[in-house]
Amino acid sequence: MSIGEITALLRGGIFETLLLAAPLLFSALIVGLVVAILQATTSIQEQTLTFVPKVLVILLMLGFLGGWMFSSLGDYTVQLFRMIPDMVR
Repeated sequence: MSIGEITALLRGGIFETLLLAAPLLFSALIVGLVVAILQATTSIQEQTLTFVPKVLVILLMLGFLGGWMFSSLGDYTVQLFRMIPDMVR
C-alpha cells in the first residue's frame, strides 16, 4: 500500500467524520447563538438555559438524521472492509 493510498484513506475517514458531525454541530451552534441573543436582550444569565435547548436540538437532529448517518457510516465501513484484501498485498 502506497503513501498516496494511505493519505486517501485518511482523507476519506476525516471527510466522513465531518460529514456526519456537521449537521449536529451546526444546529447546536445556531441554537446557541439564538439563546445567547435571547439572554443578552433579557439579561437572564442562567447556565441551563443554554445547555438544555442544545441537547434537545441535537437529540431531535439525531432522530431525523440518524438513519442517514447510520447508512452513510455503514457504507463507509463496508467500503473499508472490501479494501482489506488489497491492503494485504
